[in-house]
Amino acid sequence: MAQWIEVIIRSVSIIFGLFFITKLLGKKQLSKLSFFEYIVGITVGDIAGALSMDIELNLVNGIVSILIWSLFPLVISFISLRSKGFRDIVEGKSRTFIQDGKILEKNLKREKYSTDELLEQLRKKDIFQVSDVDFAILETNGELSVLLKKEKQPVRWEDLFNKTLPVKTPLTIIMDGEFLEETIYGAGYSLAWVKEQLIMRKKKVQDIFLGQIDATGTIYFDYYDDQLEKNGGEV
Repeated sequence: MAQWIEVIIRSVSIIFGLFFITKLLGKKQLSKLSFFEYIVGITVGDIAGALSMDIELNLVNGIVSILIWSLFPLVISFISLRSKGFRDIVEGKSRTFIQDGKILEKNLKREKYSTDELLEQLRKKDIFQVSDVDFAILETNGELSVLLKKEKQPVRWEDLFNKTLPVKTPLTIIMDGEFLEETIYGAGYSLAWVKEQLIMRKKKVQDIFLGQIDATGTIYFDYYDDQLEKNGGEV
């Protein structure tokens, strides 16, 4: 067989293989990658490119290597979905940079984030004054999420009819069926009070996928057994 024909066969086979692996890993791969997923993507791409061009390389060994590298993100994702502690280790935790218009310098240092970098990220969101920011948090994917103070936000329908409430970032108090005690007590509530709210709803903490509380003390619970449409939420 001519070498150029073998290169074509290898390339087409690897393209279809990578497409299948990408679909298997999920849509998250197309949006925001974690550090580990980024490393895996580079490595798999490098292996695939080498297999396509170098006909002296054993194709079977290369495919096995790609499968092994692709298997790790699947295993990590599977464990991460079931363990917040493991997810915090692999993906890290979000970090608050600005609260009530004040920069939290210690958190900047922990993330090795300079003041210039913070101001640059704010300018990209058309924010030029730190005092205009009510809340800014560095997400685990490296993106900065910002909530402006109420008086700096665009006017809404509720504003015109004086039906507005103080806008504060809701706090997550339950995640993946586990209490986040540090957040609960930090918000001025007690674990016993949150448990009472669950009892009133005839639920256990294990039934809660996500629990949040807003500035007014209103709790929102998202349950594992939500009744959705039969299409599973697909559109």
